[in-house]
Amino acid sequence: MGDYTKKNLREVEDAAVKGGLSDTQEARFAQGDLNAEKTGLAFQVVKPGKRHAFGHRHEHAEEIYVVLSGTGRMKLDDEIIEVGPLDAIRVAPQVIRAFESDSDGLELLAFGAHHGGDGEIVRDFWTD
Repeated sequence: MGDYTKKNLREVEDAAVKGGLSDTQEARFAQGDLNAEKTGLAFQVVKPGKRHAFGHRHEHAEEIYVVLSGTGRMKLDDEIIEVGPLDAIRVAPQVIRAFESDSDGLELLAFGAHHGGDGEIVRDFWTD
């Protein structure tokens, strides 16, 4: 038997529930469930017509986001881009980022090298 771990991402605990954010999103951080030592992986859902509750950035961690389904927008610092299925977006650590879904919602993966304690939450990132 090889050295591997298999886990269905929908079975990973939804951190948005614990954080009181389940009205807008799901956030399933799978690193621990997969016994990953150096790689971070998150399955995220932005509910239809909603936005991430906050933006975030990192000091060291570059991330790649892949849209699995749905359409919407991604805010990267002061720029907003349209996103859709199989779009892959690389984001440098210091760039503040967050997603907004259209009426069909968004499902996406975020992954990159894991740097514990590296993230910074940016409240009130989306301004209209």
